Amino acid sequence: MSSKRSGNRDRPPAPEPLTPLIDAHTHLDVCGATDARDVAAVLDRAEAVGVQAVVTVADDLASARWVTEAADADPRVYAAVALHPTRAGALTDEARAVIEELARHPRVVAVGETGMDLYWPGRLDGCADPATQREAFAWHIDLAKRVGKPLMIHNREADAEVLDVLAAEGAPDTVIFHCFSSGPGMARTCIDAGWVLSLSGTVSFKNARDLHRAAALIPPQQLLVETDAPFLTPHPYRGAPNEPYCLPYTVRALADLLGRPAAELARRTTENACRVYGLPGCCS
Repeated sequence: MSSKRSGNRDRPPAPEPLTPLIDAHTHLDVCGATDARDVAAVLDRAEAVGVQAVVTVADDLASARWVTEAADADPRVYAAVALHPTRAGALTDEARAVIEELARHPRVVAVGETGMDLYWPGRLDGCADPATQREAFAWHIDLAKRVGKPLMIHNREADAEVLDVLAAEGAPDTVIFHCFSSGPGMARTCIDAGWVLSLSGTVSFKNARDLHRAAALIPPQQLLVETDAPFLTPHPYRGAPNEPYCLPYTVRALADLLGRPAAELARRTTENACRVYGLPGCCS
């Protein structure tokens, strides 16, 4: 294992425990974990506040190998593999073969994150153009169908484009919109299609009014919660490095927004994560 970020800035204080919780989408390698001991330390901090398991997600080929090793190293860790839309240009024949092999690993529980990102092209050197992203997204959709695992979608400023590809290719049985950040119109479309919406720390941001309205529409059985760590640290620690142990902050903010008990949200989203990802025994 090797890390992408040292993660040596000050972390937020540990929240009051809230259990059970599952972090439906995180990036342990980018959180600074370098080996099995580091992974265990991150999960120990998370478990101390009620986060029982995490799904750590790849964004490139090296990361796809790393997250699979991390899932093998700790029973509290599961993995998802794909090339991030911005890296879709790296989806060579060799990369496809590696990702497909990893996607069949028993501790890889989703194909992702894949999708469309129209924010970064033109802003980020080397970012895949929309046509390349679309082709890679279509391939990942087909892979999810072939391996029988959920499709985890990254969607940034690309609502119409993501929906168009899903319609053209045919969505897999289970679709997860990670870090859902669109408004109520997109939320209604996804809900009507039976897709799952995962909310991150952005739902705690005071200026995320469209997202707040969208969150209120999500049926309890179609809701997941995530950190997307080390990014999107919830209020009041926005800008500090995020980690799975911060998930209770997001869940309590969401509970306040929806007027529901935080313990109820924790229990329901954990049940949903177990069902959606097929996690064995994680709800006990």
